[in-house]
Amino acid sequence: MAVLQRKVLFMEEYKRLNRELVARGAIIDYYRDTMLIPNGNTAKWDLIDHKGAAAVVAVREDGKLLMVRQYRNALERETLEIPAGGLNGREEPTETAARRELEEETGYTCDRLELINSIYTTVAFCNEKIDIYLAGDLRPGKQHLDEDEYLNVEAYDLQELKKMIFDCRIQDSKTICGILTYAARFA
Repeated sequence: MAVLQRKVLFMEEYKRLNRELVARGAIIDYYRDTMLIPNGNTAKWDLIDHKGAAAVVAVREDGKLLMVRQYRNALERETLEIPAGGLNGREEPTETAARRELEEETGYTCDRLELINSIYTTVAFCNEKIDIYLAGDLRPGKQHLDEDEYLNVEAYDLQELKKMIFDCRIQDSKTICGILTYAARFA
């Protein structure tokens, strides 16, 4: 049986000819790029430009992980996720955002925060990068939710969360990555 091989394409074989802002949003900007591709043709590619985000795997002293349950408009349903949120600006350190989001969403603060993974959520059309942190030495406090934010804080054993992932009940990529990274490296 013959195996077809494609030539490996390098960045210098692609050239952006134009970038047009289609829409500016509160969280993202949407661009349409005109690209010169390796075969000499042009193509229109969409780009969602995102300023970045941070997420937190927060582990209490009893070993349970803090999760937030909230409604997600894009899915038209509730999801169970690790605490997370967008950067206030591209220059904001993700560790600062992780600490803020942990306290805002769960009411907890932490003494220890360690970067455990970084992910790009949808590389085909979006540049959103999420740095995922492990938070330890948690101290309970008070939530500081945004005016339009409604969520419940819940705590789960790692095995419960892994089962929910493998049963496809948790489908959020940052949450899956954060929990499985924690399980592989620290549990």
